[in-house]
Amino acid sequence: MLLTPEDKDAPTRVRRLRRLGLGERAEPAFDAFADRLAEVAAVPYSMVNFIDEKRQFFAGLHTPGGAGSGARLITAATADGGTRGFGRHLTRDYGFCPHVVVRRKALVLEDVCDYPRFAGNPVVDEIGIRSYLGAPLIDRTGIALGTVCVVDVEPRPWGRAGLETIKSMASELVAQLERREAHGP
Repeated sequence: MLLTPEDKDAPTRVRRLRRLGLGERAEPAFDAFADRLAEVAAVPYSMVNFIDEKRQFFAGLHTPGGAGSGARLITAATADGGTRGFGRHLTRDYGFCPHVVVRRKALVLEDVCDYPRFAGNPVVDEIGIRSYLGAPLIDRTGIALGTVCVVDVEPRPWGRAGLETIKSMASELVAQLERREAHGP
């Protein structure tokens, strides 16, 4: 089964991201947005994620303990008893955000293990993600630049309220990006 969807819009998205100066570096404003998103959703992890042809970049990141400004995203145990940090980059094969960008609509996974297409994703086995809620960042040109998302290590009933919250937060961030484009950073 194809875990990562084909993304025909990636080259156009990459050009748009570069024009906007997004997807290359972490920014305090995006970390603050991720912190607020985590607080609103009461989750341990949240991200502002921009996606190119090969990878995802968490320009905004919240992890337990306020590690939004830190280098580690989620730490997973390795076979030798050590740990592995994924930092602010993930390949497109990891996670659920690439699906949101290609679908161009929100994705609600209360328990990823209930969905065969998503249960086999590396973030489930390697990181322990059990629930996901994400919405696309569709800008004024119609391009899905990335996502805002929240994840938990426990199954989570997001419900209609969770879906409306993530969509509202995505719209808020898109408005900020449009203001930034119009007036500069």
